[in-house]
Amino acid sequence: EDCQCFLFPDQPLARGTAEIRARYIARFEEPNLHATVRNRLIVGNLVIDDEFITRTFPDGPGTIETIAMYEIEDGKIARAWFKMGTPQLDAAKA
Repeated sequence: EDCQCFLFPDQPLARGTAEIRARYIARFEEPNLHATVRNRLIVGNLVIDDEFITRTFPDGPGTIETIAMYEIEDGKIARAWFKMGTPQLDAAKA
């Protein structure tokens, strides 16, 4: 309920179940959404995922590289940070 999500390093994105759910509902409405976890590191209570994401940006469909970092407390995500690369729009759609 009190999880916090940030655009790395400290720009708030969402806090709590309702805000996080609303963000993910909107994201999952994208028909081409797909994420591949290319690598995962776990050190103590920190999980770091290297992700390659296909999605629809405001300017059209494309891909983006993202690092997602999750801090785990009591078996749940307490805080999450997302470091986004530069979106690469599909050439055929751009």
